[in-house]
Amino acid sequence: MEPDTIRIRGARMHNLKNIDVDLPRNRLIVFTGLSGSGKSSLAFDTLYAEGQRRYVESLSTYARQFLGQMDKPDVDSLEGLSPAVSIEQRTTSRNPRSTVGTITEIYDYLRLLFARVGHQHCPDCGREIRPQSI
Repeated sequence: MEPDTIRIRGARMHNLKNIDVDLPRNRLIVFTGLSGSGKSSLAFDTLYAEGQRRYVESLSTYARQFLGQMDKPDVDSLEGLSPAVSIEQRTTSRNPRSTVGTITEIYDYLRLLFARVGHQHCPDCGREIRPQSI
């Protein structure tokens, strides 16, 4: 049976100080906090790095020679992790109106997703608004 959490014990990457975290699996997870609080260290340098490393280890020796060696993150244990997919991490211009959605360009995809699968509801009565045609 597949675990329902990603369990991180003793993470010490960069500014993470031996933290223990349980994260829900198969859910959208958002890391928020002050600058320098370890959001990127947890998301990219710990979770993504280990998921990517495990994925690369599962490939053939021939395929691995093209990808290079990946270092293991400094954690005591990391359980329940699936193969990792990451949105590009990059330095951007410091626009005060930028959000994670606009910087990573996922906002455009979310708009398309909600436009196609979302349902509008009346703010007064709460009933679903259906398309109308003539």
